[in-house]
Amino acid sequence: MPEADKLAIAAHLHVLLRRKTGRVTDTEWMAVNAEYALEIVRFARQHAQEDNVPELAEWAARLDHAHAIHAPAPDAERRPLLDVAAQAVRQRIAPSPEVPRYVGGIR
Repeated sequence: MPEADKLAIAAHLHVLLRRKTGRVTDTEWMAVNAEYALEIVRFARQHAQEDNVPELAEWAARLDHAHAIHAPAPDAERRPLLDVAAQAVRQRIAPSPEVPRYVGGIR
């Protein structure tokens, strides 16, 4: 699914959660991070049932489908989100081996 569609679903769910539960979410992170989205889907479904808000369950299902989220296996390796984010940042800023480096200076 295109990122723009995921972002639109995340934005709609964000507004619903804010109005119905007071919960503030990170829309952009929800659109790109499946683990965060899974937690938001769980939260939305829980409150849809507890507070009798079927619209929350509907949009949670849309986000679930957008990410094709499946709960991790119980024995799956889980890493703290901070570790995953730090690794992604290191990979993003690590220089590419084919990028020439200038030694000395420009003459």
